[in-house]
Amino acid sequence: MSETIPQLLRNAAIRWGEKCALVAMDEPPASFAMLDAEADRFARALIADGMQFGERLGIWAPNMWEWVAAAVGAQRAGGTVVPLNMRLRMAEVADIVERARVTRLVCIGQYRGEDYLAMLRGKDFPGVSRAIVLRSSEARLSKPEIGWGSFLDLGAKVSADMLAEREAQVTGDTVSDILFTSGTTGRPKGAMFTHASSVRSGHGMVNFARVTEADCLCPLGPFAHFAGYKGGWVNGLVTGATVCWSEAHDADSLISAIETLRISVMPAPPVVWQDILDHPDRAQRDLSSLRFVATGSTVIPPALVRRLIEELGVEQVGTGYGLTESGGMTNFARRNDPVVNVCETAGRPAPDAEVQIVAADGGPCAPGIAGEILVRTPRALCGYLDDPEATRAVLDDEGWLHTGDVGHVDVDGYLTVTDRLKDMFITNGYNVYPAELEKLMGAIPGVAQCAVLGVPDPRKGEVGHAFVVRASGSAVTEAAVIGWCRANIAGYKVPAGVTFLDAFPRNSQGKVLKQELRGLL
Repeated sequence: MSETIPQLLRNAAIRWGEKCALVAMDEPPASFAMLDAEADRFARALIADGMQFGERLGIWAPNMWEWVAAAVGAQRAGGTVVPLNMRLRMAEVADIVERARVTRLVCIGQYRGEDYLAMLRGKDFPGVSRAIVLRSSEARLSKPEIGWGSFLDLGAKVSADMLAEREAQVTGDTVSDILFTSGTTGRPKGAMFTHASSVRSGHGMVNFARVTEADCLCPLGPFAHFAGYKGGWVNGLVTGATVCWSEAHDADSLISAIETLRISVMPAPPVVWQDILDHPDRAQRDLSSLRFVATGSTVIPPALVRRLIEELGVEQVGTGYGLTESGGMTNFARRNDPVVNVCETAGRPAPDAEVQIVAADGGPCAPGIAGEILVRTPRALCGYLDDPEATRAVLDDEGWLHTGDVGHVDVDGYLTVTDRLKDMFITNGYNVYPAELEKLMGAIPGVAQCAVLGVPDPRKGEVGHAFVVRASGSAVTEAAVIGWCRANIAGYKVPAGVTFLDAFPRNSQGKVLKQELRGLL
């Protein structure tokens, strides 16, 4: 088995050559051989540009073949990739770039009517020596900006032997990437992964969905997220499957993508599948290519699972449990599991994962008794960037990852997730952490204090609701609060509603009593 992501691509190019590796509705297909060659060109350009082993490359771009070529090329040159979600606002991007000490940034020029290059120019990035701009007119660029093609040309003076010498230094223990995940401390933490763990994560979809080279896999998420990255195109390098994506996630766009691209494996939140099933033209559309669909992130109605099997004709509906820090699914439902188990549990442990439930004193819980969920897998993070205290809090000396989630396991090994020790909620499949939101919203003019809760939503699973104490003399409105959030934080984090209070209920230690706040809704 390949030990690094660059080796995966090298071997995939040898094995599958001109077979389509990446494709989208409005994008020309990219073969495994092409990706391998372009990754080499980008690696050579980085070396020519002075990139040293261990330096970090940020990628702020939508799903496209250049994303993959840049990521593997940086890793081939000994670099570490720092993915940046396109939905992040400039302040969030700047914080990650600074904390991760990114030295070069790959950025899309314009996307969906937004001028990302202009946004970059509005911030000072003192540690970034080069901005490599994708799909933008060279006439728009000025130093230290450079277009993708012009940057690749820099590598002409770097020989194959020079690249091979650099790539040989990359091992399974080398850090491949840093994935920033929001934390309960109110600031995103950088989860670091090695190449060995990342390659194992790519193999994870083989166990979960039985992906093969005959499949067209649509991870539905951005390459900046774990699911689109290691559960997506890295899995494609492992299996030879074609990986595709849809720019829009509405039912009509997804149905068209399934028909046109012949998607066979696709995970999506329950609301997406509900919308597809209820689409007025669905019966007249050809969705027969679907064989495996996955869903989760919220309660799954048994009727939905039955409809997916009976009306779409899929072989299996998959559900499971995992988190970024665990390197993907640690539990998942099997093909012949009863519908009730698929809907009400997260399945049994993956072949390379162990799960245990522990009480508050650290002792094991008996079957059916709830406690904190601990998992152990070689896919897990190796630590948080520059945060040994946070690392010790989640990874113990025996390699157990303390998830902060609460659940129980039955006598047959099926895990049921019942609560969260971390004050997190999930909206449309995205994790949202109130502590992070509360910190960000503290900057809103006229807001003195803020507390955020996740509340049920029939379509998104959960959405945020903010409780606000106004600053003295302030008349800030709900519209102003939500408007500021939309302008300054990722859209999925924006609260759906605001309640104003004169003061928060607190305990004797001054902690906000969120359960009492919930009772006000």
